[in-house]
Amino acid sequence: MMIFFLSDLTGDSAVGKTALAQIFRSDGAHFQKNYTLTTGVDLVVKTVPVPDTGDSVELFIFDSAGKELFSEMLDKLWESPNVLCLVYDVTNEQSFANCGKWLEKARSQMPGASLPGVLVGNKTDLASRRAVDSAQARSWALGQGLECFETSVKEMENYEAPFHCLAKQFHHLYREKVEVFQALV
Repeated sequence: MMIFFLSDLTGDSAVGKTALAQIFRSDGAHFQKNYTLTTGVDLVVKTVPVPDTGDSVELFIFDSAGKELFSEMLDKLWESPNVLCLVYDVTNEQSFANCGKWLEKARSQMPGASLPGVLVGNKTDLASRRAVDSAQARSWALGQGLECFETSVKEMENYEAPFHCLAKQFHHLYREKVEVFQALV
């Protein structure tokens, strides 16, 4: 069975959101060294099998601009995401601090509803410049109900795990809704 869902990929500019989305879409075959600033939203689509289910989900990943300049436009484009992928740069403490703002903005689009997701610390290849402690990020993520991952898109390390987790989270939500619906009929 194929299930379709929407995921917002968000965070400050220059944290590696576009690189993460592109390397995931290309199955690690394409790391683009030079990126231009995302203005608005880029759409990445990929089918992901959900382990132990026989089901697949079609991810529609909205790669959102990280600049405040585009914030108003994003409000209109962020209607009802199913899950959230929040990205920060492990060498930039401010990008991690701003995750709370991005999470609040995403959750404000769905008042009263749960918005599962993941927190992704990118650029772990720059270990000597690390400014955000892994344990601190994990603790914050868990406090927000998010799973936590670290990755190096440049080194192609762990870039798939956050998306597979999102697919599993959405599949779980989907199955819960199907069961509720079946109980009603």
